[in-house]
Amino acid sequence: PIWIGQSEARAILSALESERPPRPMTHDLLVNCLDQWDIDLERVVIHSLQDNTFYAVLTLQQGDTKKEVDARPSDAIALALRMDSPIWVLEEVVADASIPVDQEADQQELEEFRAFIDTIRPEDFIQSRGGNEPSAESSE
Repeated sequence: PIWIGQSEARAILSALESERPPRPMTHDLLVNCLDQWDIDLERVVIHSLQDNTFYAVLTLQQGDTKKEVDARPSDAIALALRMDSPIWVLEEVVADASIPVDQEADQQELEEFRAFIDTIRPEDFIQSRGGNEPSAESSE
């Protein structure tokens, strides 16, 4: 996982939901500038993970000129979503950032949960009211 702040998450979410704010937000402004100068965002590449920090580059193209620009992955993703550009992650980054899976432990947890579900009853969710409060059984 890439840990990001709330504002970065909001920028990504608004792009995923195709929200159009009444006034351009920072990423929208950058998209507008790139469009005005006929610059395409060819792709985003998340290329490394160093000291728990991910690194990305934007590959920008204007005519025959292509440039790579360093970017935070959260900003790069927010731009790529707005510009319908592909997002690539190098395999070694995925491998380095992956959380190891313990299939035996997962299977055991699943079996324990299924056993719990098989034995649970609706009454198990009813809490004792205590005191003099009427219960469903004593309605007069």
